Amino acid sequence: MSEQQHVRADGTVTFLPHRLNRHPVVVRGLTADELWICCGLSGAAGLLVGAPLSWVFRTIAIAPTFVVLGVALGVFIGGGILRRLKRGRPDTWLYRQLQWRIATRHPLMAGWVGGHVLISRSGFWTTRRSAARGAR
Repeated sequence: MSEQQHVRADGTVTFLPHRLNRHPVVVRGLTADELWICCGLSGAAGLLVGAPLSWVFRTIAIAPTFVVLGVALGVFIGGGILRRLKRGRPDTWLYRQLQWRIATRHPLMAGWVGGHVLISRSGFWTTRRSAARGAR
């Protein structure tokens, strides 16, 4: 019954749900995009560790084993760390934080990540209150 109240005669809805465009949480607090990034980076790290070990021990099975272990550790450890970092912050906080860090630490890459559109200000902030007024 309540569903019919929000649907007009032409079939459109009269409201927008609050979380319509948010990415759903998939695993350990990570969205789908964050999960892909975490899996890719941790899988690459596992391959970097497993490839030399595979060559040293002369068995190719070590490389994919370390990739799988790297992805598993990356999702569970990295997911826990990211969940703690994102807690209580807006949905876009992680992406803006990465954008800001890349723009400030690697200025040549700022154009590639959109760092030139970020508003940055260095200096002291003031509330313009006088010391005499607070001394009453």
